[in-house]
Amino acid sequence: MASLIQSIVFCIWLAPPPDAGMALSVPATAPPVSRPVTAQPAPMKTAAPAAVEPAKAVPGLFGSTEIASKDLSAFTKWSDMWRRSAADRNEIGRADAAMKHGVQDSEACGRDKRLTCGRESWENLVAEAQQRSPMEKLKAVNDYMNRTPYIIDPENWGVPDYWATPREFFLKDGDCEDYAISKYVTLKRLGFDPASMRLVIVQDENLRIAHAVLAVTLGSDVFILDNQVDAVLPQQKILHYRPVYSINETGWWLHQRRRARS
Repeated sequence: MASLIQSIVFCIWLAPPPDAGMALSVPATAPPVSRPVTAQPAPMKTAAPAAVEPAKAVPGLFGSTEIASKDLSAFTKWSDMWRRSAADRNEIGRADAAMKHGVQDSEACGRDKRLTCGRESWENLVAEAQQRSPMEKLKAVNDYMNRTPYIIDPENWGVPDYWATPREFFLKDGDCEDYAISKYVTLKRLGFDPASMRLVIVQDENLRIAHAVLAVTLGSDVFILDNQVDAVLPQQKILHYRPVYSINETGWWLHQRRRARS
């Protein structure tokens, strides 16, 4: 497993981070997957111990093979974001209660226009999109979030990599994974099953940079919501992204490139 993680990190760092700002990699202590790693084909008929069944690599995003794990303990940026997001919801609840007791919207906006009005605009998006079709919801959310200005984490937060909550994103803008996270949370509010969505860390093989997008499964198709593209596209139309790993609230997936046969 150690050699597998080292190879992943090496692949990610072959290219400079986008705008020298985003450092997206599998955590150094990433949870082990149960599939044995070897540079050679596995010997035929070699049985694992009866109590251990190797995980199977299955067809995955962007034509990769993928291996799943439910152990999210090493993904601290992901878990910390959800912890802060819960605190944000509590604060929003208190603000909404105050609003019902006579504080006018215009006054609340005046105290902290960017945060409060950004939240109100988000609530309006969710309310207006409720009756739309699933694809229309994807397009509305992608278009809405992509209007937010892009800023790299070292300038925004003073750290190499920070995964922001929607509230933080609306207040301070963000970089690629922040767009994807806010889209994920918004679609979850609109009724999408978290198991149908994944934050995907990719290598952009055209720009040679790390990047993050949101993948959403609708029926038998997977659609990509990308802050670099206004259109919501099926994954098979995007040829320059190589997935490294993906994550949601149910687990994470390690992606390996399928090698073309000569």
